[in-house]
Amino acid sequence: MGSGKSTIGKVLANELNLSFVDLDHAIEKQIGMTISDFFAASGELKFRRLEHDVLNSILAENDQLILSTGGGTPCYGNNLQLIKSAPNAKVFYLKASIKTLTERLLSEKDTRPLIQSIGDEDLPEFIGKHLFERSNFYLQADHVIDIDQKSVEIIVKEIVELL
Repeated sequence: MGSGKSTIGKVLANELNLSFVDLDHAIEKQIGMTISDFFAASGELKFRRLEHDVLNSILAENDQLILSTGGGTPCYGNNLQLIKSAPNAKVFYLKASIKTLTERLLSEKDTRPLIQSIGDEDLPEFIGKHLFERSNFYLQADHVIDIDQKSVEIIVKEIVELL
């Protein structure tokens, strides 16, 4: 969350002349409401099941695309294995420091269901805890890209060089 997956994914897809799919947007389109509203109405467990089903559909229908997932997507069910087993799949972890993520997310709290109720002073600890809990999954990516202090163009260039 907050690492720039959607922004970088769009630019990368344009650079490579591929389709871009933001998993969160695909979910919202399917359910006809925001993820925040779905989360509030149905909870995280139902969201994660829905997320898995939409991810599975996207991967089954498309074999040449740039896919941006939510930060929790690879950590639930067999989502990471599902992504990595897709034809020609390359998984990138856009790694940001707690400081960078905190700075970015403070202004976006209202649109992020997982952090809406977290106090500003508690956000760095929350982010650190989630990074620690999720690091085992994130570090299974094919490539780890450190994004701190880098422009979108530099990050995209690094990814293209690794493809």
